[in-house]
Amino acid sequence: MYFQRRSFFTGAALLLATTLAACSGGSDGTKITIGSKEFTEQYILGHMFEMVLDNAGYDADYTALGGSSENHAALVSGEIDMYPEYTGTALLVHLNQTYDASMSTEDVYQTVKDQYTEQFNVTLLEPTSFNNTYALMMTQEGASELGVTKVSELSSKASGLVLGTDLEFADRSDGLPALKESYGGFDFDEVKSLDPGLLYSGLETGDIDVTTGYGTDGQIAALDLVVLEDDNKFWPPYPIAPFIRQETLDANPEIADLLNSVTTLLDDQTMSNLNWEVAGNSREPDEVARDFLESQGLL
Repeated sequence: MYFQRRSFFTGAALLLATTLAACSGGSDGTKITIGSKEFTEQYILGHMFEMVLDNAGYDADYTALGGSSENHAALVSGEIDMYPEYTGTALLVHLNQTYDASMSTEDVYQTVKDQYTEQFNVTLLEPTSFNNTYALMMTQEGASELGVTKVSELSSKASGLVLGTDLEFADRSDGLPALKESYGGFDFDEVKSLDPGLLYSGLETGDIDVTTGYGTDGQIAALDLVVLEDDNKFWPPYPIAPFIRQETLDANPEIADLLNSVTTLLDDQTMSNLNWEVAGNSREPDEVARDFLESQGLL
């Protein structure tokens, strides 16, 4: 589990703890408002950001606000100071730009960072190394029966199948309509919009045949699911970065080191384990966030 990684990070954690202690003196209880989307990974990250800032002397206030559009609007309007966002979502949804499969993860990050500075006076801090990309998943049995391992193969065999997806996917610019345009087909018998917590249980019970999910979902390994290869490279990379208003960062420059100390520790396996602590072991996101930060010497 994630807390077994402590010994690996001991030296780094001690250095970070020293840095954080040095940063904590100048905040004077400044209020920092943090948003997030409403699902497990975002809850965990929102709590982590709040806890690290509180520990450094800020008056951090975290609230989950809804979906991508709600958080983006709140950030741009100044209702919140920051929230964790996926660079792929920012590129396609908020900037309405086209993803070219030749773009690297760094290309996407830099494009988003430059455009957010120019358009919104918002900057991006250091990204995570994990890639929480959208994915289509099936049970081993279901994928084997259809003979599919790739998204392109499923696109022509969707007739008679039920797709389960979250509420945003059916309408997003990186969602089902654009997926159909890229691959063709996908004539599902039914598309069920479900709470994210019900998607994987729907696969287990057979209520749905295919689900959308995310690359760092803990259920993938726990349920031994097949993640279909995005062979058209339809989806861009989706690492997370703290998106923060430039004026907030200018007034509190030490926030960058504080938040970067969190994001740079989060790789695919670590985030998947943290997500599973909530989704699989029924722990509260704030408890999981605190345990991880303490295990890394950040609290």
